[in-house]
Parts: sequence; C-alpha cells; structure tokens
Amino acid sequence: RSRSYGECLPFTVRNGKVHEVMTHKNSEIWNDGAWLAHRYDASADAFHMRHVSRSAHNNATFLTDEYLGVEPSPMVLSRREATTGRTNDASLHFILHSAFCASTMFANGFDLPGLSMGLKEPVFLNDIVGFRRRGAPPTAVGERLRDALDMLARPFGDDLAVVVKPSNVFNALAPASLAMRPTSKAIILYAPLSVFLLSVARKGLWCRLWCRELLEGQIGDGIVDLGFEPGDFFRQTDLQVAAVGWLAQQKLFHDMTLKFGAERIATLDSERLTANPGKALSAASSHFGLGEHAGANDAHPAFGTHSKFGGSFRTEDRRAEYALAQTAHGDEIEKVLIWAKAVAQSANIPLTLEHALRF
Repeated sequence: RSRSYGECLPFTVRNGKVHEVMTHKNSEIWNDGAWLAHRYDASADAFHMRHVSRSAHNNATFLTDEYLGVEPSPMVLSRREATTGRTNDASLHFILHSAFCASTMFANGFDLPGLSMGLKEPVFLNDIVGFRRRGAPPTAVGERLRDALDMLARPFGDDLAVVVKPSNVFNALAPASLAMRPTSKAIILYAPLSVFLLSVARKGLWCRLWCRELLEGQIGDGIVDLGFEPGDFFRQTDLQVAAVGWLAQQKLFHDMTLKFGAERIATLDSERLTANPGKALSAASSHFGLGEHAGANDAHPAFGTHSKFGGSFRTEDRRAEYALAQTAHGDEIEKVLIWAKAVAQSANIPLTLEHALRF
C-alpha cells in the first residue's frame, strides 16, 4: 500500500481493539510535544505515539519511518483517550507549499528553542488524507482532522508555537484546517512555475512519476478545475502534467488568500526565500505572532545545510544546479511554460500570489 497515506499498521491492534494503551504518566504524553502523534490507525480509531527528541526532529528529513526508523513498541491511545486529557496547547501555524520550494529548509529554521518547533511532513497527517481518500464521511474526516491538529499543537517544553509543514498531499485539507483553528496562520510557500518545472526535469524519472501520482490525488480531492476532460491528461507530456498539478495548487492557494486575507495568510516564493533566508524567517516569525528572535537570521544552521542530504549547501549551489538543468531541459520547459500560462489565463489563476510576506 502507498507509503504516502498510511492504511494499516502492523502492531498493537487485535480484533479491531487497542490492547496496548499507556496507563501511567498519561499527562506527560498528552502535554509534551516530544511525544509525537505519529500514526492514525483508522481500524482501531487510535493514535500511535512515539518519543522524538528535538535533536531527532532536526536529524530527520521528514517525520516518517524512513527517516525516524521504525518504532516497534509505540504507545497506543484510543482517539477519545488521546484527546480528553490534554491541557497544554501551543499556537499552531502552517507552512503550506507547492513542493520543490525549499520548504524543508524553511521548516528547519523554526527550530528556535523557547519560541517554536518545526514539524516536517508528519505522516500522521498523511494518514488523515488516506482516511478521506478511502471514502470516509466528511463529518468523520473533520472530527479526526480536528483531533490530529490538536495533537500536533502540543508544545516542546516552554515553546510558544508549533509550526507544521505538511506534505503537499495535505493541501486540499488546508482550508478546513485554518477554519477549525481561527488563531492559526499560514505561510504559503511556492516555487515559481519555471523553477518548479526545472526541479521536476532535473530530478528525473521518479519525479515525473511522482507528479502523475500527485495529480491523481488532486483529481480525487476535487481541486483540479482547469477545463480538462479526464482523458486529456493521457495526452499530456510529463512536464504538462507537472504544470497542471502546480496550477491546481496555485488556484487553491489563491482562493485561500481571498478567503482568509492578509491577516492570516502570507505568501512567499522560493527565490525570495533562498536569497534572504534569515530575513524571511524573521518576517514569518512576526507573521505568526512570535516577534523577533535572535536565532531567526542567516546564521541559523538550517540555511547552510542541504535539507534532504545534509552537508554544506548554499544558495550559490542551488543556482548552479538549476543552471545545469536549464541547459539540459530549457527547450522543453519553455514550450510547457507557454502552454501553462495560457491555461492559467483561461482559468484566472495568478502566477504570483497576493499577500507577499514583507521583509
């Protein structure tokens, strides 16, 4: 089954009932963000918790078993038990993104002890997406989404906020998430269309396939309304499909800026971010109501390290990679850009989003 949307978990549930429920120090788990709500098991309506230290968060590219390692004995709490004992919430804010826009680096920047912690693509939220995509009733999805967000809002120590960067498969649930939490704000981070297509082209076959999988999910989520018939996608090239997925996200983001306004939504493109990461982080911190912080600057370790592979990686390195990709794939990308801009104009989708983050 798809690792993107957890569907079945191999432990702690027998005959549809939870058998390994933590019976001591529950308040420690409920009110300590280091006890990560890691998986949602729909068959038992239970949350699987695992302890993930601050340093483990920083060392993991994403909050998945692939990067954290498999936890053979998670603490399992029924959803009702998990959501009735909590007393300690931090502010919860979001980094929503288009993919290939330095969002992981940006989320790493919110590791600001005493102020905030950034959560990078928790598979827990993907499990809620999977629950919805398997046909769960909207009311049931809403209940589980609300509880999932409450669980992720538990702070690390004395931190004031949790900043969660979901996977972009979660984007269709982002408007509901903001509606459920009226004090939450979001940064919408996106790569310009040309940069997005360059990323897809240079990453090769696996990424082109991923773009098709992404579009398949977006169609199922009901967020692709660009005037195409279902059969049209079979006649499109890989980069056209990638552009359609980008445009669907861009339309969703545009609609969110109109619905929630500048008070709650600020937008940021990847080129402004990577040119001035410290200023962008400081401005985002202010947008989230956290004020200035000494660590929110260009010296933050997240900004000199490759977010996926580790090692030194600077803005100049990123530009060099994209220049090579432009040389190899520029002709194909230019043709797709002309086509995609015509689609965007027809569907009234702006290529640049409103409410740009000011810095």
